[in-house]
Amino acid sequence: MTPCQKLLAIVALLLQSAVVLGAPVFPHYSQDKTLGVGSCASSLCHGAIATWRDSNVFQNEYVTWQRSDKHARAYTVLLNERSKAIAKRLGLPKPAHESDVCLDCHTHNPKPAQRTQGFQIADGIACEACHGPAERWVRSHVETGATHADNISRGMYPTEDDVARARLCLSCHLGTKDKFVTHKIMSAGHPRMSFELDTFTQIGPAHFQIDSDWQRRKGAWNEVRAWAIGQAVASQELLSLLQGPRGRDGLFPELVLFDCHSCHHPMADMRNTAARLGAGPGIVRLNDANLLMLRQIARRVAPADAGVFAEHVTRLHKSVASGSDAMAQAKVVEQMIAAMIPKIRAYKFSGDDLKAVMHGLIDDGLAGLYTDYQGAEQAVMALQSVADFMGRQNLMRTQSLKPTIRRLLATVSQDEKYQPAAFTKVLRELKASVETGATK
Repeated sequence: MTPCQKLLAIVALLLQSAVVLGAPVFPHYSQDKTLGVGSCASSLCHGAIATWRDSNVFQNEYVTWQRSDKHARAYTVLLNERSKAIAKRLGLPKPAHESDVCLDCHTHNPKPAQRTQGFQIADGIACEACHGPAERWVRSHVETGATHADNISRGMYPTEDDVARARLCLSCHLGTKDKFVTHKIMSAGHPRMSFELDTFTQIGPAHFQIDSDWQRRKGAWNEVRAWAIGQAVASQELLSLLQGPRGRDGLFPELVLFDCHSCHHPMADMRNTAARLGAGPGIVRLNDANLLMLRQIARRVAPADAGVFAEHVTRLHKSVASGSDAMAQAKVVEQMIAAMIPKIRAYKFSGDDLKAVMHGLIDDGLAGLYTDYQGAEQAVMALQSVADFMGRQNLMRTQSLKPTIRRLLATVSQDEKYQPAAFTKVLRELKASVETGATK
């Protein structure tokens, strides 16, 4: 390693430490000015039709976003009939495309003082919504000798950092104390929220390439680590919302934090998704889909604490069901997750770890832990992510698994038609495939 490479590696570690010690400000709330997509869209910048030869970046990122990324059309969704109906049912004083409650997640919505003439609200989730308002770094990031650390110091958001990226994505795909898709909004017609960091990063579509240059400048990339951190951050954010003022809706708890299908199923369907917790029928169970994934992660990353963590999650469910000491238990679990995140960040997932996670996910499913839809949905995305990564790393012959994983994906393609028995049947087939020839 050259002295320059050593210096860059040290800078990358310092940046990671900075993110741990002080979370970066979300682009939405930055005091820097947003310049608009025009500042990135030149054919000499990131608006080329095709990738540049001999360039460290593609240079066609704007075109990829504009043509293929749903974030580019997030604002126009607010103009359709469904959005108009949602705004009307909620009694909003303005239409959806003019209401902050909608704009805060369907577009980059900085305060008026932070907008320049180039900013257009109709651009949707544009470049600066994720990478940060470019006022201070748009010129310097193309200067000779510019480093990623320089860009971050001038207001660029560290999307390469799994924790920072997870928090930013989840600020819309789950919510925060400041912006949140509540049960009322969903009841008015908003789709159910679904997110998993690695899966959604992969289907983005990606407008970057993880090569030696990227890793030299920004650190190592690992999809399974991204999945694991995404699960931890999502669990932490859910528990934070549960404890905060947005965790209640008048007399009732904020129901969007609970398992939707505890209630949303035909009366003749006598399911009890809380049964595995030892709770009786009629219990509206906290949505623990991410916590279920975190069980497997804790067993590898913090094995000495995994049993205690699982025990406290069980206590949390019982407290929520009984109404006794629930917030105190939520705080305990949230603090345990906060202590686990740095361990996940630093952990080097081995081939044995990945195989254990895959087997653990399958075995938990066969043991009945994913009788609820949201748990099954997260498990399928996790299995696909882990299998894909193992295949790319030549740790597993995953080609033979792909038809089974596709069938597994089909079982969770529609939440209202989810059948636990059908899911379990395909999961059993996947287990047999893994055991009889996929592993190396």
